[in-house]
Amino acid sequence: MARVELQDLRKSYAALEVLHGISVTIEDGEFLALVGPSGCGKSTLLRTIAGLESISSGEIRVDGKAINGLAPRDRDIAMVFQNYALYPHMSVAANMGFALKLAGMPAPEIDKRVNSAASILDLERYLARKPVALSGGQRQRVAMGRAIVRAPKVFLFDEPLSNLDAKLRVSMRAEIRDLQKRLNTTTVYVTHDQVEAMTMADKIVVLNGGKVEQIGHPLDLYRKPANLFVATFIGSPQMNLITGPLAEARAATAIGVRPEHLRVTGEGEGWEATVTAAEYLGSDTYLTVDVPKAGRLQVRTEGGVLLRPGDRTILVPVEEHVHRFDAQGRAL
Repeated sequence: MARVELQDLRKSYAALEVLHGISVTIEDGEFLALVGPSGCGKSTLLRTIAGLESISSGEIRVDGKAINGLAPRDRDIAMVFQNYALYPHMSVAANMGFALKLAGMPAPEIDKRVNSAASILDLERYLARKPVALSGGQRQRVAMGRAIVRAPKVFLFDEPLSNLDAKLRVSMRAEIRDLQKRLNTTTVYVTHDQVEAMTMADKIVVLNGGKVEQIGHPLDLYRKPANLFVATFIGSPQMNLITGPLAEARAATAIGVRPEHLRVTGEGEGWEATVTAAEYLGSDTYLTVDVPKAGRLQVRTEGGVLLRPGDRTILVPVEEHVHRFDAQGRAL
């Protein structure tokens, strides 16, 4: 276990600066997710922690010790990549223990660690198989097992579930989270999927253009976004943004209302809306509506609401959940 501190990290490729003074502290045993759009610098940041990329300035500390000048193998950090990078000619057991073999660890100790990791990951009956005989989820478990056997201070995950189908991603999210809690190892997890980050992380760092937009607990980012970027990036469906008279009436340049915070009523005061599309998902109904002076909005409501395209209704925003933003996009 370890406490990781990133202090004013900067990374440049010639004249192009891709990381702009990033400072983050990851507490001992914490699960931290790095999220942001493609090209925001999250994978580059992860690779600097691993030592696969050098930093231009700043400092990376693990338990108070600077590791900037250490080679990747000397950092006591294990990384799980997006592609499993398994050796096809080796068995599962050989793949998991290969790094230990290269390090000169005695065979009995390697076997002990591999068997222990296989037990944790439910891979015991697959140890003699080659990767080609495994499913995508099983291959990802082998890649995680290869990291576990090293007993590192820090786990790094670089979009490990991107190559899996939607159903398997959901189950693997739970497995990775459960594994991290049992091992209690400090973990940094990169993903472009904010749902993954929301459901797995103790703390989220939202990156945009190589800069930190906000750091906080998943629900804090959801309930109190610091700016328009975080407000629209965190949450699915995306927050509705409204400008013009409806925003000015609340002393803001723009207001944001999440789809679930628009109540659908048949009468009374509120925003008159015309339904343009409806999706019935059983427990929920998703509506797309047109509102004069607000434009097209998304609404999430109860599954029993059976409005159809062309129907008129009234929307009432839940006032305590209306977000206000100034002209610079900062939350008011």
